[in-house]
Amino acid sequence: MGVRILVDTNIILDYLLEREPYGEQARTIIKSCQQRIIAGCIAAHSVTNIFYILRKDFTIKERREILLNICKIFYVEGIDNHKLRNALINDNFADFEDCLQMECAKNFHADYIVSRNLSDFKNSDIPCIGPEKLCRMIENGEKD
Repeated sequence: MGVRILVDTNIILDYLLEREPYGEQARTIIKSCQQRIIAGCIAAHSVTNIFYILRKDFTIKERREILLNICKIFYVEGIDNHKLRNALINDNFADFEDCLQMECAKNFHADYIVSRNLSDFKNSDIPCIGPEKLCRMIENGEKD
């Protein structure tokens, strides 16, 4: 298929927390990345955010194990001075964290950012698609 994606935090949480009606699409995306049908990455700051959000549902030991497994599936794109500075000077984004996601996607040479919050990325240099569109692409073996 040859698609490279950055997976937004909400998709990972849909998968881990089995949030319906989003869980099935999240499982398809994660499985496709795990099987290397798609090259997937997550931003490093997503790992810290997920670790914190999962505290209500999982012990610290469970969260560490869960995230170690996620890091086996996805390339983790780090945050560095260059990405931080670019995000800080970019006034096209209302949310700094979303802008950092885009900076990570750019560095990964992602074709798409995959998120349920498409409007958060309306000013992104990397197109944002929803999980339903990516799942259709996976099903059809298409890049676009």
